[in-house]
Amino acid sequence: MYSDKILDHFINPRNLGIIEDADGIGVLGDPECGDFIKVYLKVTDDHISDIRFQIAGCPAAIASGSAMTELAKGKSLDEAAEITDDTILEYLGGLPKEKAHCSNLGAGALHNAIINYLTKTLKITVI
Repeated sequence: MYSDKILDHFINPRNLGIIEDADGIGVLGDPECGDFIKVYLKVTDDHISDIRFQIAGCPAAIASGSAMTELAKGKSLDEAAEITDDTILEYLGGLPKEKAHCSNLGAGALHNAIINYLTKTLKITVI
């Protein structure tokens, strides 16, 4: 059902954990009833110097979160903002059709973390 790459990211998730002094934090999902991800960013010179995540979800969601961090780490904020659900699916080599929706958390939470960082850094208000 799952490829070797997906199983590897599920069994050995990369960048799992918390950054206590994160520059940006993004969340997506509902922790009360299903898949949920929280992404923590450290930003240095407009690049993601560190990224961590916490997740509650199925193996495909965990693998997708791990893959998202691999894709984003070291990227400029602009490059990381271009990461999409499809980018993550392609990186993993696809998911079974009934599990494709599980990859839909990582990119959104990453984008939310970038927005959180920018609003704090630029001291702007998002309505």
